Amino acid sequence: MTKFLLTVHILFAILAIGPVAVAASMFPPTARRALADPTDAQALAPVRLLHRICRVYAAVGVAVPVFGFATAKNMGILGDTWIIVSIVLTTVAAGALIALVLPRQDAILTELEATATGGPETATDVRRTVQLAMFTGVFNLLWAVVTVLMILRPGSTTGG
Repeated sequence: MTKFLLTVHILFAILAIGPVAVAASMFPPTARRALADPTDAQALAPVRLLHRICRVYAAVGVAVPVFGFATAKNMGILGDTWIIVSIVLTTVAAGALIALVLPRQDAILTELEATATGGPETATDVRRTVQLAMFTGVFNLLWAVVTVLMILRPGSTTGG
């Protein structure tokens, strides 16, 4: 059962978190291109797509910690320091995505759509995309650290 849980945990991590990390990283420069010509409705399509990928795969990504907890419990390592640190970092990464990345993407996309559909031109600033890129980088860095912890398992006695 442990091998099954671990396999599903890793598959969900790769298939859910990977697309969020890539799409979130691509969003700021794609939004900047759309900002360069706010009347170009076609420039919005990739921005919409990247935001949708982030939202959908973030929801699917909930399975990663669920199967991670199940795996750690099954292996009897739920109290190990590296697991606890990974849980904390995963929680911070999820919080960054939910509180810092997705709302900023949504705000930028909403303003771009309003401008493209003939609404009043808004003050969408390139600096907002730079700030979004920074928060996305923090999100990705947290996941990278969690991945390293999962591979190295410092202090683990499980053969890592």
